[in-house]
Amino acid sequence: MSGLRVAVRSLGEVLITLGALILLYVVYQLFWTNVTADQATNATATQLRQEWSRPPVPARPGAPTPAASAAVPSGDAMALMYIPRLGKDWVEPVVQGVALSDLARGIGHYPSTALPGQVGNFAVAGHRATHGQPLAYIDQIRDGDLVVVETRTEWFTYVVDRHLIVAPTDTWVLDPVPGKPGATPTASLITITSCNPRWASYQRWIIFGHLVSTTPRVGDTLPPSLAG
Repeated sequence: MSGLRVAVRSLGEVLITLGALILLYVVYQLFWTNVTADQATNATATQLRQEWSRPPVPARPGAPTPAASAAVPSGDAMALMYIPRLGKDWVEPVVQGVALSDLARGIGHYPSTALPGQVGNFAVAGHRATHGQPLAYIDQIRDGDLVVVETRTEWFTYVVDRHLIVAPTDTWVLDPVPGKPGATPTASLITITSCNPRWASYQRWIIFGHLVSTTPRVGDTLPPSLAG
């Protein structure tokens, strides 16, 4: 019997240890990843604003302008995104790339898609749970809502057209003209992707929209789409 008691006691200690480790992992995922992601997001946004406040470096003769070039280095921030429906203080940096390290710093831009304001499909992704969860409430965004993107020189205002839930393999949502493979784009579109349901990843929540206005960026003046 003494041997059985020792075995039961040992098993109990192992289970308690495993339970503690699982609890620590859950706390890390649900809490600490949000803390570190928020810090990284704020630092990225601050750094981008500081960069914009400095005069741009003159382009070399014959070099493409930033607005016409898709060669934004991986991991670099390129813009700030505002979605008023998610709160008056909701603003996220848009970072080149959709790796986990990129999405932990804000909204990730799919490198193969258009840049903000360009003709084509400006497609981005963001976490809905953990790691900052910037799109936690993507389901609250409504058709007709605005998505505003700020760059060094311009404000681009998009309006939401529709929502769609698709499988992760439905990469056609990133095409220049979603749903029309091979079509030549003639409009400036936006596609926002996130996981669905919120605490799982076996589906993707998709938001489609189109550009409705472009406003020059002048100092700290907000565009009409945000001024109200």
